[in-house]
Amino acid sequence: MNVNKLKGKMVEKGLNVTMLANELGIDRATLYRKLNNEGATLTIREANRIAEILDLTSKEAVEIFFKGSVA
Repeated sequence: MNVNKLKGKMVEKGLNVTMLANELGIDRATLYRKLNNEGATLTIREANRIAEILDLTSKEAVEIFFKGSVA
């Protein structure tokens, strides 16, 4: 996961980690752990919800949530 790109999109939308965590219905500390772990424990449902909240295009979502190329 490209955490820096995700954080950039959060800034563009005027959100911080606490606000995003609230939107996801999870604790802020939990979201911080997931981000610090490069998204390794992020669920597909959470990734989809983040994409919705941040209004990501399909291309942006792939660039953020997948390292390298996806077949």
